[in-house]
Amino acid sequence: MASLALRNLSLTVLLAGILAGALPRGVVGQDCGCAADLCCSRWGYCGTGDDYCGTGCQEGPCNPAPSTNNVSVADIVTQKFFNGIIDQADASCEGKNFYSRARFLEALNSFSQFGRVGSEEDSKREIAAFFAHVTHETGHFCYIEEINGSSRDYCDETNTQYPCVAGKGYYGRGPIQLSWNFNYGPAGEDIGFDGLNSPETVASDPVVSFKTALWYWVNFVQSVIDQGFGATIRAINGALECDGANQATVNARVEYYTEYCNQLGVTPGDNLTC
Repeated sequence: MASLALRNLSLTVLLAGILAGALPRGVVGQDCGCAADLCCSRWGYCGTGDDYCGTGCQEGPCNPAPSTNNVSVADIVTQKFFNGIIDQADASCEGKNFYSRARFLEALNSFSQFGRVGSEEDSKREIAAFFAHVTHETGHFCYIEEINGSSRDYCDETNTQYPCVAGKGYYGRGPIQLSWNFNYGPAGEDIGFDGLNSPETVASDPVVSFKTALWYWVNFVQSVIDQGFGATIRAINGALECDGANQATVNARVEYYTEYCNQLGVTPGDNLTC
């Protein structure tokens, strides 16, 4: 079910912390203060390599951001394309009056690299991949929040950098169902809302909602898209779906992706499953 799909987004984040702790060189906890030749990762650890110097690197010899092309995402994500997704949601869906192309484009203004890396064909494949996952996660833009999400505990009490606030729930919200305190915290810092004290903003402000989806995408998914659509499934929900864990949901995502690639006039490429 779409509302459950991001339950294990935390694994990606936890893995980053585990890797940081496992590497012997220059790890100093979550506040950095790194040596000049080390990068401070987005999670506050010192080290070298893509895990530290790649996306989200705070300081040090960070990898340069990828150059962008001249593709207009707005020209690809037309009103017809967007309506082709949301019009399939039932009229009673709460997302029908929440999500819109205009709000997506407004959120997009904060993420200039989205859909603009590589060739025009690469851009179209990335856009198709993003909306394939969003379609699956939200049921064609029907859901804003995870079904029964408030009954689930998404508080990682070991994370002292982004501690949970009493009475607040960090369950899935938005187009890519942002979950866990250690995702709400940094997403809020980067986007400009109080993710820890007001996680419900993701379900009440549609522009912020789209921004959280784009934030997660550019930080954790965009870097693997050149490995094929299957790699994006693994980046989003690999622990619950990949390696035979749930082939039906993998197939559903692939079906949406190939459908959108066809609509955008681009081949889907190789390595579609995970």
